[in-house]
Amino acid sequence: MTGSDVSPSFRLVYAPGVMPGKWVRVWNERLPGVPLTLTQVPAAETGGLLLAGEADAGLVRLPVDRTVLSAIPLYTEQTVVVVPKDHLVTAVDEVSPEDLADEIVLHPLDDVLAWETLPGRPALERPATTADAVELVAAGIGVLVVPLSLARLHHRKDLTHRPLRDAPESGVALAWPEAATTDLVEDFIGIVRGRTVNSTRGRARPSSSAQEKREKQEKPGRAAGKGVARRQQAAGGPAGGQRRGGGGAVKRKGTGGTPKNPRRGTPRRGS
Repeated sequence: MTGSDVSPSFRLVYAPGVMPGKWVRVWNERLPGVPLTLTQVPAAETGGLLLAGEADAGLVRLPVDRTVLSAIPLYTEQTVVVVPKDHLVTAVDEVSPEDLADEIVLHPLDDVLAWETLPGRPALERPATTADAVELVAAGIGVLVVPLSLARLHHRKDLTHRPLRDAPESGVALAWPEAATTDLVEDFIGIVRGRTVNSTRGRARPSSSAQEKREKQEKPGRAAGKGVARRQQAAGGPAGGQRRGGGGAVKRKGTGGTPKNPRRGTPRRGS
């Protein structure tokens, strides 16, 4: 099998918590002949896979190395604190870092938030993953601060979450190697940006010269139509409105003149 016999495909990696489903559905509708392969990988590994050529694009968590990767920011997530359902903070709608001052705040090694100073008290050891930290929260060992999507991803019936204000937030972006902007990457960019089929980059569109040619061909016909309308209006035709009585002479009131004696009522010249 030669390289030309291989069907094109698109490889997309995504970080945990990121939901690519809506874009994948549009891809499958718009490009049914190009399979899209989805692979979830740890957030910290997405950039390396892209640079290694193991994926065409990725839905990644910011920041990324902009010197080697192109990125289009998509959205920023709300930050929440995950606690047991019977925790005191569940009595409020929103939590501040000060409210966590006496809490053990777990800080997993795969944390995606860029903290300057973590609130609360540190645990003796950092959990290896966010999933491990969630298990510790359920065991009553501490609380966990994560983006909202990760709280939903690791949802448990015995846990809940509340928004945490004045905390770092996680941004999600579409990223790809700057030196590998392929037509399929452009197609996916168009999808995440909400472009229609006709406006997606890389697709054929009528050239401006062809459009101008059509307009020039239509102008003589429009000009001729306007000339006919002006001539009809000058002659009292349809454009200017027809005279009453089928175009015959109109009798004028108050002049005394009739067709039989057209001079009656005309002042005589002085002798």
